[in-house]
Amino acid sequence: MNPLRAKVVPDLRALDRYPWTGHSALLGTVARPWQSTRDILTQFGASVARARRAYRAFVAAGVPLGHRPEFQGGGLVRSCGGWAAVAALRRGREAFLSDERILGSSEFVEAARKPLMATTPPSGLRRPLVEIVAQVRKATGCSPAALRHGSRVARVARAREGIACLALEGKGYAGRVVAGLLGVGLPSIYKAAQRGRAASDGWNALRYR
Repeated sequence: MNPLRAKVVPDLRALDRYPWTGHSALLGTVARPWQSTRDILTQFGASVARARRAYRAFVAAGVPLGHRPEFQGGGLVRSCGGWAAVAALRRGREAFLSDERILGSSEFVEAARKPLMATTPPSGLRRPLVEIVAQVRKATGCSPAALRHGSRVARVARAREGIACLALEGKGYAGRVVAGLLGVGLPSIYKAAQRGRAASDGWNALRYR
């Protein structure tokens, strides 16, 4: 919808043939063999032709809805319905459920994340979280007490970022599990994971152990 709402294209028919979004590939109006379209189209119909018609109708129905704040910004911003709602949150609401990977309200995020909330990983599939923490602590020289008390000392912040990055993005642990272990809120743990990813060169040596 972005080219249409930004008036880069005049209408939906022009968007259908606009080459710089995935929409035209989903409709088959622009050849883009490297773009995977099957997973999306199968949500709309059993045959390609039927799926494309239903998908096109779905997009058309969204045109008059205009700007959707619940689909904009970071996970917490989207879950709250926009920046204004986030600004209105009272101090101490850090546990308001959000997830960078999921679009939708806090209730929807919670429902989508429930299957991922198990604290004990299946045997042999993931490295134990305590092992990740131990390796990051060793690499940073950070004590367990410092990690648990939300210290902003550079060494502790780096350790928290490393743990969040390796556990969430490297091994697929649920954010709530890691947040509980480190004694911080969910938004804080996701931000820490993002910062850890930005500095991922420093954690690559630990990522695959």
